Amino acid sequence: MKDYSKSQQMKNTLYYIVLNLIFCTGIMAQQVAKSTYSDVLLKNATVHTITDGTLNSTDVLIADGVIKDIGTNLNPSDVEVIDCAGKHIYPGFFDSGTQLGMSEVGAVSLTNDYNEIGDLIPHMQALTAVNPNSVAIPVTRVNGVTNVIAKPTGGLFPGTASLINLHGYTPDQMYAGFKGVILNFPSGAKRGRWDRRSEEDIKKAQEKATKKLDEVWSKLKLYAQIDSTEKSKNISSHNKYQPEFASLLPVYRGETLLMVEVNKDKDIESALDWIKKNNVNAVLTGVSEGWRVADKIAESGIPVITGPVLSIPGRAYVRYDVNYANASVMQKAGVLVALRTNDTENVRNLPFNAGFAATYGMGIEEALKSITINPAKIFGVDKEYGSIEKGKIANLFVSSGDPFEMKTEISHLFIKGWNIPIESRHTLLYDEFLSRSPGK
Repeated sequence: MKDYSKSQQMKNTLYYIVLNLIFCTGIMAQQVAKSTYSDVLLKNATVHTITDGTLNSTDVLIADGVIKDIGTNLNPSDVEVIDCAGKHIYPGFFDSGTQLGMSEVGAVSLTNDYNEIGDLIPHMQALTAVNPNSVAIPVTRVNGVTNVIAKPTGGLFPGTASLINLHGYTPDQMYAGFKGVILNFPSGAKRGRWDRRSEEDIKKAQEKATKKLDEVWSKLKLYAQIDSTEKSKNISSHNKYQPEFASLLPVYRGETLLMVEVNKDKDIESALDWIKKNNVNAVLTGVSEGWRVADKIAESGIPVITGPVLSIPGRAYVRYDVNYANASVMQKAGVLVALRTNDTENVRNLPFNAGFAATYGMGIEEALKSITINPAKIFGVDKEYGSIEKGKIANLFVSSGDPFEMKTEISHLFIKGWNIPIESRHTLLYDEFLSRSPGK
């Protein structure tokens, strides 16, 4: 009894520590100044539209949350005017794969909500797990990242990812119009340098996962046939309550995008064959060895979300910079490429991932597209996001120069027309200790 009591005390202590961490995290997040919402005219900037070239000495009018007008010498009445002479305007950046808002303290499981138990749980919605008050969100958006994919990890079908705006009080307010089901495609490769499984064990694991995928798809086909028959005959459903198949049904019918996580070259080829065989509307994600099979990916017409660019190769005998050039090789082969960090607290480094991709063959123009209009096209939201065009949602920022350069400063940020303060936990701590009282 004595040992149990001590154990219980330790558990209670840990519980209260976690509560305090969460409470302090919320307090810190609330210290960031509130956003404001009004009509704003950005004057005399260099505007990087992404889809229509670069416009010099150009004005951008933001009203009612959208880009109302773009031109020279705009002079509307009753708007706030911000002089952007010598500055640049870019559309907000997309990170196409993160766990942002789904994890606070990596070492404390109670604060992590991106990995549920089970292999077949596509009905688990990442959107419901997003914490709008995460301290990592302001840290991320002050680097020009306005939208991210929040995605689950885990088993074969670990859940449904969502595209979110990095502003809002609730997940529903943050939702940006796209959801996609995740499939971790069966792999015949090691999981990393730490993976000590034998080749035989790896092969058995892949065969088991492939068999499970085939079984799931076979049952899904039957589920879809029953559903179609019942609807055509206008009879009540006799399908048992199966949320996993109800969530996969739009994927089977091509109505929802399947995000197929796959990395090694042989696995990529297998995934392409499986997608073609089952006529799936898909995007490949991860694709760290896409450079090995770039022509085959291009031939399939399937877009790719790759990254992180700032990473080391998965094979000891290849060049150190293959991951830096991976996106470029696929883009030059004709693949529609978007980038991701696949991170949580360092999603803010997305522009620098894109900068490396630009340097290693992609070029600045295509690298910008890979984190703006390309992901918007992949997610089907390019009519609202991804470029600076009249009528699109006002997700954009004003910078002192090239956003891929670390020395560049962002002076203004807008998400859905909201003027977001350039503040985060980092800036608050910097200001606090720069002018600390008492001093030295």
